[in-house]
Amino acid sequence: MADGNPIFQRQASADVSLPTLQETASNSSEFRQAFGEELQSVLDVSTWRPGGDLTDEYQRVEREVRDAIVAEDEIQHRTREHLFAKLSDPRTAVPQGGVYAANLKLLPLIHRGLLFNGGVECCDGTIHTHDTLPLTIHQIGVSLVSYRGDQGTWQHRLFRRDLRQRGGDPVDEIMQALERRAQRSALNHESGADSLGELARKAVMAYAERAILVRRSSAVWRMGHGNPITYELLTGAGMMDFMVTATQTLRALIQQHKKFVFVASEPRDRILLTIGQALGPMQYAIVSTLDEQLRTWLHQLRFKAGVTEKLDWDGESISPSAWIPRFLDRVATQVVVGVFRASPTAPAQVFYAHPDHAHVAAHIVLADSML
Repeated sequence: MADGNPIFQRQASADVSLPTLQETASNSSEFRQAFGEELQSVLDVSTWRPGGDLTDEYQRVEREVRDAIVAEDEIQHRTREHLFAKLSDPRTAVPQGGVYAANLKLLPLIHRGLLFNGGVECCDGTIHTHDTLPLTIHQIGVSLVSYRGDQGTWQHRLFRRDLRQRGGDPVDEIMQALERRAQRSALNHESGADSLGELARKAVMAYAERAILVRRSSAVWRMGHGNPITYELLTGAGMMDFMVTATQTLRALIQQHKKFVFVASEPRDRILLTIGQALGPMQYAIVSTLDEQLRTWLHQLRFKAGVTEKLDWDGESISPSAWIPRFLDRVATQVVVGVFRASPTAPAQVFYAHPDHAHVAAHIVLADSML
């Protein structure tokens, strides 16, 4: 939201440090407030119930669920009464911001005119890893599908060879390989020292999904999974060339094609979920723009130290350190963040779309959720 709205302001992550005694006491107090019992009581296993004592546990679960429902009803009422109006207030709202009821007459038209005839294509990927000492294989697969069937599947394998025979002492080579592998926490578990580990693999998959949507899909509407601008793509997994290529692909999708919608499968933003849980069936809300969330990453200065070359942005030469801030200002601001609820029993879901087509995007995800 606008900077003047404290509800949606997010603070940049602080440096990690050991908690002080005062902070520890505060955390214990927060634990008591959240769970209704003392932390020390939980840590004292002599107070734990035997596993077979189910009668009391049933009653406790029923009581906790009942109290939670009462509290949720109160939060929903307060959200609808006080917060919904702010989402459409011109002083604080983003473009198209507000709470809307779906046009139920439009949903059958979207079913017949877009979904069932292949007008919407969705792309998603997966990674499978075979990890051994001499060879690690990363297989990345991406599929493009629609309601008319499979539109194509693409895959790529990355082979990482930790043992390399060069005619020297094989024992020395093994020792060197083990030292390199010691930088990694364990098989199938990457550490921060492994620059070509999990972060890079996630970045390659995320890039492939979006590149397939831009270059392989022929549908009017393109649907993706998660946040369209991931951390890995924005930073290029630490590789400047990758960052430039990935963000240029995102520009093609967001600034040029515009008719896209991404849906997050596991939304964690408490603000969005609070708004979403207060929505009625077949309602959606447009809450913020994506740059608000992404700017919290800017305390990590990227491609600033030791980089002298210039990058080309539509014919203008800019420094690498200016690339990400410009991308946030000119591209991420063109992605609105919304939330929708398809039925009384369905959980709230977060979606991302271009502000020029946000309402159609919301109806597409609602029509898809109906099925």
